[in-house]
Amino acid sequence: MVQRIDVHSHFLPERYRAALAAAGHSKPSGMPAIPEWNVNEHLEMMDRNQIGSAILSVSAPGVHFGDNAAARDLARYVNEEGAKVAQDNPHRFGMFATLPLPDVDSALRELDYAFDTLKADGVVLESNFHGIYLGDARFDPVFEELNRRHAKVFIHPTNPHCPCCQVQPKGEDAASLPPIGYPFPMIEFMFETTRAVFNLLLSGTLDRFPNVQIIVPHAGATIPVLADRVVGLSPALGLPEQLDASKFMASLRGMYYDLAGFPLPRQLKALLEIADPKHILYGSDYPYTPEALVTTLATQLDDSAQLTTALRADFMRNNALTLFPRFA
Repeated sequence: MVQRIDVHSHFLPERYRAALAAAGHSKPSGMPAIPEWNVNEHLEMMDRNQIGSAILSVSAPGVHFGDNAAARDLARYVNEEGAKVAQDNPHRFGMFATLPLPDVDSALRELDYAFDTLKADGVVLESNFHGIYLGDARFDPVFEELNRRHAKVFIHPTNPHCPCCQVQPKGEDAASLPPIGYPFPMIEFMFETTRAVFNLLLSGTLDRFPNVQIIVPHAGATIPVLADRVVGLSPALGLPEQLDASKFMASLRGMYYDLAGFPLPRQLKALLEIADPKHILYGSDYPYTPEALVTTLATQLDDSAQLTTALRADFMRNNALTLFPRFA
């Protein structure tokens, strides 16, 4: 059995869990509760599901709850905790560093520390930071440094930022979660990822910083089915330069995509319409996805007639080794 490399795997050290609850996120993004997490249980889950290595990241809503100094401190804490796990288990764990955005100056300092001192494998960026979406020019200094380092950037969706979609600070009761009462990971996260990726492209950010390697979560979200619509409507947008459809699709093909979530039986077919099969990666989304569901989803991929033996080996492991050869 191929040992999977999991690029979409989360961790919640104790002080981070406490900070989430203190900031009103005891039901993060409308989900029932903050999941429990510890290193040993994560390793045991990996062993039971043929996961050889996992790259840890902080999930939504990140670390910035409105105070720059507190966000700097919390980012440093989670990055040092993640680095310690990776250093103690170098062949089992890696880490995507968290940045205290939208505070750009602090994010640049933390980026340097994460790469130069903690030896992070890349960074995780939420789809938006208090309403500033990836692709906004205010984040150009961060992308300039990521570009200089040829960094891997794992995008993770977070709560949408619009007047009708704001999570209320008192308890985040899923029954009253705007706009339609369902936890954001069910529906809204797919559109958050899509907004962020399309804005990175339409803003020209990825043209200006071509060395940044993007990993898109959840089998491309709604990108595969909306890409032609974006291209078709782009002439009406008044863009500084007319969108080159072939270049746009080539840029999408150049990104990496993980298979966290529910890629089968339908979503994977759409993803393969736009993605390079050599750029598709495995993701569990543990512990936000509980182990029983991790096992079910992994078994679906293992047993799917849509995947040849060679494709399955590429998706589960080989493709990730091109990005993270240290796990070989």
